[in-house]
Amino acid sequence: MIETIDALDRKILFELQRDASISLEALGDAVGLSRNATWRRVRALDQSGVIRRRVAVLDADMLGLKLSVFIQIRTSRHDPEWLTAFAAATRDMSSILAAYRMSGDLDYLVHARVADMAAYDTLYQELIRRVDMSDVAASFVMEELKETTALPV
Repeated sequence: MIETIDALDRKILFELQRDASISLEALGDAVGLSRNATWRRVRALDQSGVIRRRVAVLDADMLGLKLSVFIQIRTSRHDPEWLTAFAAATRDMSSILAAYRMSGDLDYLVHARVADMAAYDTLYQELIRRVDMSDVAASFVMEELKETTALPV
């Protein structure tokens, strides 16, 4: 288990965020450690939960998912049953990439990626069929200036 994350761990995490398929040899070279020492540190980061999972980052446009949308949701219900239904709906709908409970005037913010406006409408209709919401607004991304999964380590 990792009790503290030191500078070498941060270098490893930085490199893995850039390319999780990097070999242990190349990773060790990049951070100045042997293959075995690198493996031990990566294993500890995995086991501690610092590394949650390793994934491939796909190009949404190349997959035909050209429309990125942020959906702002307000609800008049704030009970556990509603939240459970809403959370289940957002988990079940593959077009929804992220869902957040917010502070302030907005109750929930949802990020989705769909092919086009018709696909968004299908997503919207499914969402309002599954959970009762008092106000739904959507903002469509016109230009992506920055999008990353990398955390500042």
